[in-house]
Amino acid sequence: MRSHAIRHADRATIVIVATSLLLWWLSTYHAASMPAWAPWDFSFSWFYATAFPLLWYGRGLRNLPANRRPARWRSAAFLLGTAIIYAVLQTRLEYLAQHMFFLNRLQHVVMHHLGPFLIALAWPWETILAGAPDVIRRCADARPICRILGLSRQPFIAAFLFVGLIALWLIPDVHFRAMIDPDLYLFMNWTMVGDGLLFWSLVLDPRDRAEAGISFGMRALLAIAIMFPQILIGAIIALATRDLYTFYAWCGRIYPSIGPLDDQNFGGLIVWIPPAMMSAVALILVLNALRLNEERRSADQPTMPAPWTGR
Repeated sequence: MRSHAIRHADRATIVIVATSLLLWWLSTYHAASMPAWAPWDFSFSWFYATAFPLLWYGRGLRNLPANRRPARWRSAAFLLGTAIIYAVLQTRLEYLAQHMFFLNRLQHVVMHHLGPFLIALAWPWETILAGAPDVIRRCADARPICRILGLSRQPFIAAFLFVGLIALWLIPDVHFRAMIDPDLYLFMNWTMVGDGLLFWSLVLDPRDRAEAGISFGMRALLAIAIMFPQILIGAIIALATRDLYTFYAWCGRIYPSIGPLDDQNFGGLIVWIPPAMMSAVALILVLNALRLNEERRSADQPTMPAPWTGR
């Protein structure tokens, strides 16, 4: 049985690698013939970071006992979150995001907020590890990895990184450099997705304080605390009266009818409004997780008979 599973995993790995090579060849030499949903600039790292977790998640669903499998809505959230991150990075939308500032901001909201939010809400980590190869499980349990993850779950550090990385990549000179340097552009996108997953996995952790290492009150505070700096950043961009992001004029906007200030104002509003709304949703989910944990704790406690009053 185990050898059959290994052979099946090997076949799946071969299919994934072969598909990646085919997509790379098509996007490199036949880009004009590719449909809009296909990669415009194929990335092996993004493809493998999508394909292998999906493979391991599917295997994990089969390997876990029925009482430990995630609910269907959690699986749906994981698939949707993974799909939309892949869509904004490996379809024609990426090309559009490199030629319009407001589409670039929309791309980053999906990479840093919505996609990681849905994946964290799905809480897929146990399922992925249940279907992952032994080497991946050993890496996940390695002491350096655990220390890094533990550090990233410190509330102040988590909030600072979440807001700080947004601010860093929106500094006009830094943004310009990242958009013209392919390696720095890839690094920027990886920091957005990675930090989003770390932060939302901390805030939306469904476990109690003993397991998560952070109280529900602190999680709620984090969800709200990140809202105000993002509102400030978005307001500064949306209300600016001069073109801050000259890269898009330099490379040519894909929609000439939208001028530099309108493009920038729309982008600022995207930085301003959707993240603030997601903080409110996160607060509601944290309070609901607190309620569920309280109900579970009450159900686990034995009920004591009422004292006899002699009547």
